[in-house]
Amino acid sequence: MRYAEQPLPEALNGLVAALWTMAGEGRPDAWVEHDATPDGCIEVIHRLRGRSVWGTEQPALFVTGLNLTPVRFRISGDAQFIGLRLWPWAWEMLGGVPCPAIANGWAALDGGSRAGALMLNPDNVMTDMTTAFAGMARHPIGSHVLNAVRVEDIVRTSGRSHRTVQRWFERSIGVTPRGYLRLIRFHRAMVDVATATSLADQAAKGGFADQAHMARDFRELAGIPPRTARVRARGPFLPGDPS
Repeated sequence: MRYAEQPLPEALNGLVAALWTMAGEGRPDAWVEHDATPDGCIEVIHRLRGRSVWGTEQPALFVTGLNLTPVRFRISGDAQFIGLRLWPWAWEMLGGVPCPAIANGWAALDGGSRAGALMLNPDNVMTDMTTAFAGMARHPIGSHVLNAVRVEDIVRTSGRSHRTVQRWFERSIGVTPRGYLRLIRFHRAMVDVATATSLADQAAKGGFADQAHMARDFRELAGIPPRTARVRARGPFLPGDPS
């Protein structure tokens, strides 16, 4: 599997986590399994060719919701995708359904929807995406999440009450503020673990209390220990266990 992420313009910071491409490297009848690890994002995906299965066969245009455990999916050897990894508040800004409605699953997207339309022309996704968000005011709570270490940081910088922040997370994202910050911390560690000089250094850099706390999050959210992820990780994906 070939996976790559494209550089994003500064205007999309805090709205889009990644614009990525993925392609199989085999025959149409050769199926490959992978696990997608939790990343705290909504994925808007256009499959350009081939087939993909998550539970059931997926259409060419679909959206995946937040998940709290690794998600096993299959792609045909000739499959090719382009995907937009949105932070939940950006998905909300585009008029998407509340995240809890698609949690731990996926839903077909209509090309006439605002988010779906962004993916219809693969060559212009970056331009169309920048245009879609141009002139929009930053989300009053979501725009403060990525720079936060604790829930209190979101409360302080957003100027909202703790209860207002809590209600927004429950209604719009479907997890508690603390639980969501844990997802972001884990995902950053998952991406960086392959190049970290040591797991202890990665734990300190990633904001974990210690290496043991990072190992616990990896076991719960990736299903494997950090040392295994360090060898197997390919971006946000883990190749299926050959056994």
